[in-house]
Amino acid sequence: MIRENNEQFNIVGANYKQHTPRRKPPSSWQQIKDKPVVSIVVLTIILLGCVFAEYIRNHDPAGFYLANLNQVPDEEFYFGTDSLGRDIFSMIWYGGRVSIIIGLLSMAIMTVIGVIYGCLSGSASAKIDAVMMRVPELVNSIPILLLVLLLTSITGEQNIIKISFVIGVTGWCALARIVRSEVRQIRSSEYVLASRCMGGSFLHVMRKHLIPNFVSTIMFVVVSSISLSMSMESTLSFLGLGLPVDVISWGSMLSLANKALLLNTWWVIIFPGIFLIVTMICITNIAYYFRKEINKRESIL
Repeated sequence: MIRENNEQFNIVGANYKQHTPRRKPPSSWQQIKDKPVVSIVVLTIILLGCVFAEYIRNHDPAGFYLANLNQVPDEEFYFGTDSLGRDIFSMIWYGGRVSIIIGLLSMAIMTVIGVIYGCLSGSASAKIDAVMMRVPELVNSIPILLLVLLLTSITGEQNIIKISFVIGVTGWCALARIVRSEVRQIRSSEYVLASRCMGGSFLHVMRKHLIPNFVSTIMFVVVSSISLSMSMESTLSFLGLGLPVDVISWGSMLSLANKALLLNTWWVIIFPGIFLIVTMICITNIAYYFRKEINKRESIL
């Protein structure tokens, strides 16, 4: 016999009480602990030091103090001097500007090329998409360092713009593949088809409908590319194919590492290396936090 009301079951029992599970909200300490607070604070200190280098330095970073060649760190030269007599402490902050600018410029070039190429490939037909995806695969088949060395030898003497361009045009492939896979999933959505039917151009569709849907997904790759670009610049400078020695950067400072090992001047390597590694670790931690938050949101949805 079917009951007239909507109840299908009657739960009976003494002192029956319905259980409603409650999720304990995370404490303020837990929220702080989950965020890369230390990385943000350390990175902010380094960035502020590079921005206000004129007020922090105690010597001319381009000056040659010939009476203090390979000076051990002391109260006058906080981080010592190199084989040319330059103050390492002052060079650290000015060199950080160049290294960070190269990282940001290379990241911008990678992002522009990767996003546009990925959107074109993802929006194209299956045959064109298959042909376009062979290009990143071909580029990735060549060791990235070998490709960068080839381009730097072609472009001649390096400067900030040239080395950022070389690093950027060789590092966009991974981002393009991610963007392409995201675009393939959303290109048949109703709002994308409606925009095309209303005469929207490819750039309009990409800017208004495609990029907002995958910008959070590519955030990890975009942010982490800054540290990868800084690392590549240091590698090129160490090999003698990066910035000239007179252009102060963390990489050009490390290019004197071979002489430092021979002369046992450890401070020439340690201090620029520490600043470079700490900055890269902080950027990577922040990028990893973005990826973790994105994965958490996607699991909830």
